[in-house]
Amino acid sequence: MDHDLPAGYEISTDPARLDAALIHRWLSEDSYWALGRSRAKQDSAIAHSLNFGVYESASGAQHGYARVVTDMTTFGWLCDVFIAPDARGKGLGTALARAVREHLEPYGLRRILLATADAHEVYAQVGFTPLAHPGKWMALGEQ
Repeated sequence: MDHDLPAGYEISTDPARLDAALIHRWLSEDSYWALGRSRAKQDSAIAHSLNFGVYESASGAQHGYARVVTDMTTFGWLCDVFIAPDARGKGLGTALARAVREHLEPYGLRRILLATADAHEVYAQVGFTPLAHPGKWMALGEQ
């Protein structure tokens, strides 16, 4: 399934295809949520997550990334979603979110959460909604 990807792109969960140095640079230098994250922390996060890469089909160059922290049974946390600045505006973010949703559907997870400051419309297109009862949720650590 192409997840409504624009022509010339593909999504893969193959960890061997990930460009860990590029992902680290994107997140530690260009994201608002992971600025300054160390390479060691990022590599550990990749190693302990289900990872999705967006690649240009012809060259194999990576243009996007997302990871899911999950037990593959009841819960998932979608995080570190990033599309390279020069690849934005093509629908890659929405296609990536849709690919994550479709990949996780067979597991019947009760809940998949994410946090975003500026991309609500992207995630709404694939079925994410605001929490119905946010007062039930609590956090430990950075907020």
